[in-house]
Amino acid sequence: MNKYEIMFIVRPDMEEAEIKKTAENMKKVLTDNQAKIVEEKTMGQRELAYEIKKFKTGYYYLFVVEAAKEAIKEFDRIVRINENLLRHLIVKIED
Repeated sequence: MNKYEIMFIVRPDMEEAEIKKTAENMKKVLTDNQAKIVEEKTMGQRELAYEIKKFKTGYYYLFVVEAAKEAIKEFDRIVRINENLLRHLIVKIED
């Protein structure tokens, strides 16, 4: 299993409960595919460097996970479909 750092930005125009539910759904996608969440950080609402889909802010989440390549591919696929997410980034951490 490899270690990955995953950051994603949730749209700011939703209610707080819906934002948290979106983050939990992303976490569930990983855990359902046998990924182990090592660290989870909610970074809160922050200003974006540039406008994305007419939004100037977004809610940032950071996960550090140990996962197989298949789990990361499935997460990437789901994130691309989910309209509640503005951006995501997956970085493999070299040991």
